[in-house]
Parts: sequence; C-alpha cells; structure tokens
Amino acid sequence: MKPIFFFVAVVFLSTCQSYSQKQSNKSSAVIQQKVIKTDAEWKAILTPMQYKILREKGTERPWTGEYNKVKGEGKFYCAGCNNLLFDAKTKFESGSGWPSFYTYASDTSLLDLADYKYGMVRTEVICAKCEGHLGHVFEDGPKPTGLRYCINSASLVFKKE
Repeated sequence: MKPIFFFVAVVFLSTCQSYSQKQSNKSSAVIQQKVIKTDAEWKAILTPMQYKILREKGTERPWTGEYNKVKGEGKFYCAGCNNLLFDAKTKFESGSGWPSFYTYASDTSLLDLADYKYGMVRTEVICAKCEGHLGHVFEDGPKPTGLRYCINSASLVFKKE
C-alpha cells in the first residue's frame, strides 16, 4: 500500500508544481520596475497588519477584512506599491470570508508560487511588482476561469471609479 500512496502523492505534488510554475511564468517577463525596500522602509509605510501580511506572509481572520463585502465599480491595488491587481467586476462572494476574484487585472498584476506550508499544497499569490504576499489561488472558482483568488483585505487598496 505504501508504494501506491507514494505514487499518488508524487503525482499530486507534481501537478500542483506544474500549475504553479505555469502561472508564475506568465508575469515574470513583463514586470519592468520592481519595488525593493528594506524592512525598515516597509514598516514606515505599512500598517502593522499590512506588514504582517505583505512582508511576513500572514493572514487576517476570515470575515474581518475591510474589503470582504465591498461592491461597486472600481479597482483594487497593492497596499505596498499601488500595483493594479484586480477589477471589482471580477469580485464574487465565495463564502470563504476573504475577498475573492475570478481573475486578475493584467499580466503585470500577480505572480504565483508553490506554497507547501502547514502540510498542504497551495498556490501563493504575490504582487508582481513588490512581491508582497496577497493570498492564495484555488481551482474552485466560478466561470469563466474556474479560479478563486482568495486575497487578504489588508494587502489591498480599493479605489472607486
């Protein structure tokens, strides 16, 4: 039984890695100007919660984020560098307790990385410009993409149109 479990685990991990690798390749070539700051500089411009999430890969508790229920016309930007991340038109209620989007704004919005923390295999979503942690992407979203970008409110700034 052990060889079968090992085979299933290897196939599962390589599938997740393959998805993550395809996703991370989509944006890396189009970012022109990365935002690089020291920890002290990030702490000076971010709130403690923003710093915890964007720079230390933390998360906020579900249903506590400022933008979980926000609706309307506008765009969501990275709280760390003001990079355009999501259009409000792609936001949907996922029931997860975090703002959820079915796609990103442009090829310069996000990078996806494999995340193996906590005994799980997930795909982490980071800002392509400042590499701040935003949340994770899952394959249980609505059409047309089937994706759910589950994002921490504290990593976002919403600007109404």
